[in-house]
Amino acid sequence: MRPLVVGGEALLIELDSAQEVAALHAELLRRREAGELGDVRDVVPAARTVLLDGVAGPGALAERIARWEVPPLARTEGPLVTVPVRYDGPDLTEVARRWGVSEREVAGVVARTEFRVAFCGFAPGFGYLTGLPERLHLPRRDTPRTAVPAGSLALAGEYAGVYPRSSPGGWQLIGTTDAVVWDPGREPAALFAPGVRVRFEEVTG
Repeated sequence: MRPLVVGGEALLIELDSAQEVAALHAELLRRREAGELGDVRDVVPAARTVLLDGVAGPGALAERIARWEVPPLARTEGPLVTVPVRYDGPDLTEVARRWGVSEREVAGVVARTEFRVAFCGFAPGFGYLTGLPERLHLPRRDTPRTAVPAGSLALAGEYAGVYPRSSPGGWQLIGTTDAVVWDPGREPAALFAPGVRVRFEEVTG
């Protein structure tokens, strides 16, 4: 854990893994709720960093955080969202081949995996979900698509994600969902937020 002061009111903490990011993010939220972080405005996780913004005296806080013993995040910690999915994606055959399973078994592999939203980005409502074992990590497509339909369940590298709207993309598409992952008129607008646990449940029709 490497805290770095990056501005008059900002602190960036570098970590070695998505698991460490998730654990520190949860610890920071707990301590902010308990009033231990002063007036910290935002706690924003990314792939290997956590940014704290609105920090009065970031140098002093960096020294405190460097001394913390952050416990691993419990698998059951965080709210759970269940997302219905039809396994009808155009890359389903290729993903099954790479995983060494049948197309039908892809749904079972995904259903048995409990994902967690590590961070959000790319587009409003797009959550980067971790949880797949390393042996199931997948490369991006050699040629990205110019338009990926909204609601597409996609995999790339160590991540899974659901496209909140139609956009270009190079991830492997394995299914679709009717769940609305981003709705500005809803509170909260994003279905996926950092720390949320996600399960994908197969549906038909």
